[in-house]
Amino acid sequence: MGQENSHEQIDPNAPPQTLSERSLEAVAEYIKDGRPKRIVVMTGAGISTSAGIPDFRSPDTGLYANLARLDLPHAEAVFDISYFRQNPNPFYVLAKELYPGKFFPTMAHSFIALLDQKWMLQMLFTQNIDCLERSAGVPGDKIVEAHGSFATQRCIDCKTEYPDDLMRKAVEHAEVPHCIVPECNGLVKPDIVFFGEKLPEAFFLNEHVPAMADLIIVMGTSLSVQPFASLPQFASEGVPRVLINKELVGDFGCRSDDVLVLEDCDEGVRKLANALGWRDELESMWWEVGGKFKEKEAATLRDQRQAMSKDEILEAEIEKLTGEVDAALRISKDHEERVNTQLEKSSRSEDFTSITPATSEDAPSAPETIEKQPKSDPSTAQLSSASELPSMIEAGHKEPPSTPKTQDSSRTTEKINVTTPQVDSKDIIDVTLPHQRPNAVMESEGDQKKPPSRI
Repeated sequence: MGQENSHEQIDPNAPPQTLSERSLEAVAEYIKDGRPKRIVVMTGAGISTSAGIPDFRSPDTGLYANLARLDLPHAEAVFDISYFRQNPNPFYVLAKELYPGKFFPTMAHSFIALLDQKWMLQMLFTQNIDCLERSAGVPGDKIVEAHGSFATQRCIDCKTEYPDDLMRKAVEHAEVPHCIVPECNGLVKPDIVFFGEKLPEAFFLNEHVPAMADLIIVMGTSLSVQPFASLPQFASEGVPRVLINKELVGDFGCRSDDVLVLEDCDEGVRKLANALGWRDELESMWWEVGGKFKEKEAATLRDQRQAMSKDEILEAEIEKLTGEVDAALRISKDHEERVNTQLEKSSRSEDFTSITPATSEDAPSAPETIEKQPKSDPSTAQLSSASELPSMIEAGHKEPPSTPKTQDSSRTTEKINVTTPQVDSKDIIDVTLPHQRPNAVMESEGDQKKPPSRI
């Protein structure tokens, strides 16, 4: 499963098993004959882009790209459950942008609702969290939101459900809601699947449904995220599968009854509706649930932006989002501690140098260790000479403890072993004596203890 997209495409000359031909017209004929009664639809973000919902992953204009400019460990942290527990503010700024009520269903959403009105829709599996399927009129009991949605919300600790009206109010003001149970007071989050969370139970309870379908329609998805990506492969052999998408995905094109419509989702469903004779019904349904609002909104937007260039329009959208995030985002406690710790380390590394001298009393023969400072460091430490240390100890001064070494990746230190010679004034060489002349042969240690020979 999930690897069939690398399989060889079906021979174009090979006849289909169920359809009369691999075309939308043949699919429309198959539907009008009354054979399909259990149509399963699978959708992704592509069916919502024409509604104006911001793209998440576009390099320059996507929400992830703009959130990356803010104080987040990484852009995807806004959907990370661990980060949400520490700092939920960025998510609620984003939620204000995406919350249901600001966008309206597309033609593709309305087509799914029309299938249900005609008693043909068995189940809709969607990766989207925008709830536009519900707004279009698809019943909630026929929707499997594989990645959750804004439809419901609850406390992340005690799982108590949170009222819709209170949630809407919190999102409108970009405020973080807390559990209504006083003893809990945990954070509240929409039932969206975050990184680090399991998929909803409803997905696994209905995972078998595609195998019962008599027609599969997939729209606007890259089929790159498992386990959702495997759903179309569960269709029985001979069951027609229709892909309406801008590019070929999954294992589509490998079966004899696969029909590929590689174009915009709204245009694709319009063509299918034309072939079915449903175009007027579809247009009317779409107009009621979103078309009239969208046309009015589009006219207002055209008036506002008539004198603006494309760059100015893009900049206005980016500034709007980042401005709201800047206004609402409060630096989290963990981030503040992280910054303070880093500043502290930097300050210590500039002001201190670790020195561990060896005294003649504690380790008379041990080499002294000096940490070599970089040449650019203005604070070079002064090391007491070996001759000063014994006098300080004899005078009753205790040797100060060694400064602990600081772990600082920004600088490197080299350790140089310097052996301090132990000089005794009695051992000063007198070169006038024959045995201490420079050309004299060095005597053994045993001989040095003997009295000098008399001449």
